[in-house]
Amino acid sequence: MVVTHGAAQPGRGPGAWTIGNFDGVHLGHQAMLSRVVTVARRKGLAAGVFTFEPLPREHFAVLRGADAPPRLSRLREKLELFAAAGLDRAHIARFDACFAAIPAAQFIEDTLCRRLQLAWLLVGRDFRFGAGRSGDFAALERAAAARGFELEAMPEVRDAEGRISSSRVRVALERADLEGAAQLLGRPYAVSGRVVHGAKLGRELGFPTANIVLPRRAPLAGIYVVEAQGADPASPARWLPGVASIGRRPTVNAVATPLLEVHLFEVTEALYGRHLRVRFLARLRDEKKYADLTALRAAIARDVAQAKEYFATTHG
Repeated sequence: MVVTHGAAQPGRGPGAWTIGNFDGVHLGHQAMLSRVVTVARRKGLAAGVFTFEPLPREHFAVLRGADAPPRLSRLREKLELFAAAGLDRAHIARFDACFAAIPAAQFIEDTLCRRLQLAWLLVGRDFRFGAGRSGDFAALERAAAARGFELEAMPEVRDAEGRISSSRVRVALERADLEGAAQLLGRPYAVSGRVVHGAKLGRELGFPTANIVLPRRAPLAGIYVVEAQGADPASPARWLPGVASIGRRPTVNAVATPLLEVHLFEVTEALYGRHLRVRFLARLRDEKKYADLTALRAAIARDVAQAKEYFATTHG
């Protein structure tokens, strides 16, 4: 998959595209991507996705001095899922004040038609774009008729509870409903990132951890049963069992930015610099501040025992 940033380079050939945030790449998003790939293959076009970094709501939240909703997936995770869906191209637009100010007609003319060489476009009927969200599906219909590209409306993807959306995934995770989130995502919820050096406290307590800094607020917190991929150099795709804490470490060395700390049962060597993908399988408890390190060590030991019991019961 070819990834471009900023001003998309013209001359890569006509493509079938879709546009959106795609946070989490849930089942609704996957249906859109599948449709784009299917049409692109049939028409002999490149299959592309146009997305944003940061997400528009994050940009506007900063302007208001407010907190943006938790991010479900990092950019790297989205790109990996796009590639797995069969996309040929992904263009990442930096969503800033300049981008937000682009008039809808200019976005269609310059970005979609000239730079992306749009031949076919798939969006939902509620899709809005351009300065002040002035562009809508009707504007795209008029442009399609004038410029000769094809436009298709993506129907809503629904389940028994209603429309599948990133908001519903966030709500499920905030409620610790991992099963519900997995049903909406089509896979267990996961977080990925590079392992960094920490205070080495886990090793001192007898439970060494791989630490991953989370640049944005996560949609869940607490102690979880997890599996991690990327820790075994001989078999990078192998999922290894463990237990993880996601939060601010209230007992010692509290951190301002949430941290994911993963203790893997079958790993003894340091994992610094490795890129891990951690999927969350079951919630054990809330994060808690303990009186001292002895109490913290005992709590971690209980967490490990419960996690091992989970794996013995579920996978044994």
